[in-house]
Amino acid sequence: MLLRDCIILYLSFLFLPSSCSGPASLQAARLKYVAAGPSPEVVALYEAWFGHPRHVSVGYSSHDAATISSQIHHAQTMGITAFVVDWYGDREPFIDESYALMQQSAEKNHFHVAMMYDETSNEDDATDEAMADFTMFHDTYLLPNAPGHQAYLTYEGRPVIFIFPKGGHTDWSKVRALVNQWNPAPLLIQENLPGADAAAFDGFYAWINPGEKGWSADGNNWGEEYLSNFYTNMKSKYPDKIIVGGAWASFNDSKASWSLNRRISARCGQTFTDTFNFWRRDFPPDEPIPFLMIETWNDYEEGSAIERGVPDCGTGQQPAPLTSAADAAPAAPQNKL
Repeated sequence: MLLRDCIILYLSFLFLPSSCSGPASLQAARLKYVAAGPSPEVVALYEAWFGHPRHVSVGYSSHDAATISSQIHHAQTMGITAFVVDWYGDREPFIDESYALMQQSAEKNHFHVAMMYDETSNEDDATDEAMADFTMFHDTYLLPNAPGHQAYLTYEGRPVIFIFPKGGHTDWSKVRALVNQWNPAPLLIQENLPGADAAAFDGFYAWINPGEKGWSADGNNWGEEYLSNFYTNMKSKYPDKIIVGGAWASFNDSKASWSLNRRISARCGQTFTDTFNFWRRDFPPDEPIPFLMIETWNDYEEGSAIERGVPDCGTGQQPAPLTSAADAAPAAPQNKL
């Protein structure tokens, strides 16, 4: 009788309802933030510096309104809903003007736009500069009377702002305190896994990275290790943060003035397919992550652009419409690493 009772007790423990909490429950916490629909909203990183003499010629200017409108229509046919535009505050007036054109065009074309703030690498005044830049952005682009402000990307009614760290000298807790005074306060999304200042951020995004094994000469370290580590850690340790997935087709910075001879092979389009769908390995269908960011739309200097198609090893195929996160095309920047 004792053995039978022990077995019954063990089985009842093993099959406790999943709602149980405490040490006996092995069920992972559910994500606090999920996609509004059945799959992540697809956005794409946009470089707005073309036409400036410091950058390579790609056949168009980021100051041409017709070009911007055409790019938006092209992205929409692929299922992309927003461009995330690199922005440097008043350090880069050319890019600021490009952003203004993009936001106005996005509103006219029922598209969305978001800002990715490139942190200064200056050590002494990084925090003051970030606070001034954020204030400038808010007053210029987010107020109700700002041209195109309704096109700005939001999640649960709050503007989404991405951060790209440079020198790591910004006190983000002070920036957080500043932007918390906005109405509504924005969601701040930082790159890579959370660090010491995790409390200042609402979420984190994956960025092009080959993983701990580093860059390989043939480019075959396409990011599997990195994405696995990012998604696994975010799911298990930070389910209360917004998770933004990353997808890329290739990387080759040989044309960039800052080149370090880094490369990720397109693998005949397979890299794009694999990275685009990688989030599904860790998250069930009823918990799609809120966003997936294509990296990038048009960074030709670092060889990650998909604007003109994903490298396909000569098959002639073009990227298919990304109508859902299951539909990655099978063959379809300033240093950002």
